[in-house]
Amino acid sequence: MIANQRTIQNEASLAGTGLHTGNKTRVTFKPAEPNTGIRFRRTDIENCPEIPADIEHVIDNFRDTTLGIGNIHIRQVEHVLAAVYGLEIDNILVEIDSNEPPVGDGSAMPFVEVLQQAGIQEQDAPRDYIEIQETIAYSDPEKGIDMVVFPSDEFRITFMVDYRNPALGTQYTSMYSLTDEFVTEFASARTFCFLDEVEALYDKGLIQGGNLENAVVIVDRQLSQDELQKLADKFGIKQEVALGSNGILGGKQLRYTNEPVRHKTLDLIGDLALLGAPIKAHVMAARSGHATHVELVKKIRQIYKAKKLTRKYQTIPAKKGVLLDCNAINRILPHRYPFLLVDKIIDVVPTERVVGVKNVTQNEPFFPGHFPGHPIMPGVLIVEAMAQTGAVLMLETVQNPETKVAYFMAIDNVKFRKPVVPGDQLIMEVEMIRFRPTSCKMMGHAYVDGDLVCQAELMAVIMDK
Repeated sequence: MIANQRTIQNEASLAGTGLHTGNKTRVTFKPAEPNTGIRFRRTDIENCPEIPADIEHVIDNFRDTTLGIGNIHIRQVEHVLAAVYGLEIDNILVEIDSNEPPVGDGSAMPFVEVLQQAGIQEQDAPRDYIEIQETIAYSDPEKGIDMVVFPSDEFRITFMVDYRNPALGTQYTSMYSLTDEFVTEFASARTFCFLDEVEALYDKGLIQGGNLENAVVIVDRQLSQDELQKLADKFGIKQEVALGSNGILGGKQLRYTNEPVRHKTLDLIGDLALLGAPIKAHVMAARSGHATHVELVKKIRQIYKAKKLTRKYQTIPAKKGVLLDCNAINRILPHRYPFLLVDKIIDVVPTERVVGVKNVTQNEPFFPGHFPGHPIMPGVLIVEAMAQTGAVLMLETVQNPETKVAYFMAIDNVKFRKPVVPGDQLIMEVEMIRFRPTSCKMMGHAYVDGDLVCQAELMAVIMDK
């Protein structure tokens, strides 16, 4: 069954204080057209551009997720994103009159309630899912972080954390249905931190708007009453502050016995919104945070963009292990026989690297003259084959690539290592070194049976046909 994209029916707003900045701020949600995605805009900055909520615009992920363009940024967006993603809203404009949304009670529920009041409307455009077909893993052994993404017909999350603090210990949760469980089981889980972190974060200029009403503070060390009072004075807390018999500052009661791990799940949902499209996968995470989530999203996003490239040009299913066959390459490159020197593309990371294949047969038109009785592929054509492979990567970085052509301006540091002869299969790996809107520099390597046969630096400019 094909699902359609969704937006909100009416404009809706929420005001409050930013967690880290302490700024008074208002966020306003507005409907958006199909295929707009989630976008943010600062209304306190004149002529402010819209900032897409995608991985390419993440500029910081130390204690939260910060989006930005140039010197314009908006921090602590993960709870807003979690609310939008959790309600399965595809297109929305989020306007903020400061550099941080209001923290509310430290959960995503205030945003969820405002969006629900605005109403959700189905749009006349199909939803584009990211469907995971192969297992993706990311780990950081030094920090004990592991994340694995498995193929699944629905979006699911399994999250585990283990803290040395006895108030938390090991916690585990699973979400099997975003539609059925997000609002009731995860949206109201509040942000938390350890008491030992509080002063350090405050002294770094963070959590300036933090208090016991918008965060759960876990007691991880003993404090005297004098130390507690100094802490209360620093944060402007007027009432008496107690350590709490349940291990939580002020004795605040948890909304769930495993509320901290549910909030970690909430953060993960918000960070997965940075994919730019809903995902069908089972994500398993252990001890991960924003920085790890961003790295995982980058990996998934690369796979998604490669598959979009295949769908765009590959009109018939390609063989296993082939992203673009010769027919698809004909739709991208202007070259034709006898000068089309790429047979297929077997791997691509858009804007980063591409791997192409040239099967060198004895029927190549250049062999009778190079050389009679001793056929060798001309070195200049090996370089040309690498350049054409790179052009596939380069042209896909611009809009309407079918109207563009890549002209190579310079070729530097060319080295030929071994001859290429009939029967060889040339594997060409081209990596983007520097990219600008109209030009780029790439590094190409060509291999036969794993041996390097040629390498070169390639510089090109993109022009209209």
